[in-house]
Amino acid sequence: MSYAIVGFGKIGQALAQAFARKNIKVAVASRRPPEALAPQARAIGPTIVAKSLRDAFEADTIILAIPFGEHREVAKALPSWEGKTVIDATNVFPVPEELDGLPSSAVIAKAFTGAKLVKGFNHLIAATLATDPVVEGGHRVVFLSSDDEDATAPVAALAKQLGFAPVKLGKLNEGGALVHARGSIWGQLIFQDLFKKEQ
Repeated sequence: MSYAIVGFGKIGQALAQAFARKNIKVAVASRRPPEALAPQARAIGPTIVAKSLRDAFEADTIILAIPFGEHREVAKALPSWEGKTVIDATNVFPVPEELDGLPSSAVIAKAFTGAKLVKGFNHLIAATLATDPVVEGGHRVVFLSSDDEDATAPVAALAKQLGFAPVKLGKLNEGGALVHARGSIWGQLIFQDLFKKEQ
């Protein structure tokens, strides 16, 4: 399984640190050329590789760590996202009218035609996401939701590999609403730093 993080701001770098801690190779890319990202990627760890967007999109699993407003532009890069898993780590607040009552991930899913979309890694702030998720005999929780049941399992496996405790919330418009903004309020689980003790 190959991975890429698209977007290399605070969240993208925090996720890269999670991969580096476990020595898992991940490509990082943004609108900036790879050589502009390379020094920071190297500073995070040897398994973090700066690539062009085109090369990053060859990965099996792509984590979106971009501003919500950029998702359509990114989605246009491939004619079809068939066979790809897209993890939506974006947040949008306050909710723009264009969402028309839908969770933001449902709108992103429409743009990434053919992809299996999973909402995840979005409810923790970057500073928390960047730190070791194994704390006091427990693991930081990562909430996952998707309208595609089959897509959630490999993302849950990745979250475990990174040291997190995955918690499945069900479909985007049900449990997923707990980690989305609705109107001018955040979902109930957004920014909640929860732990799951090892059994």
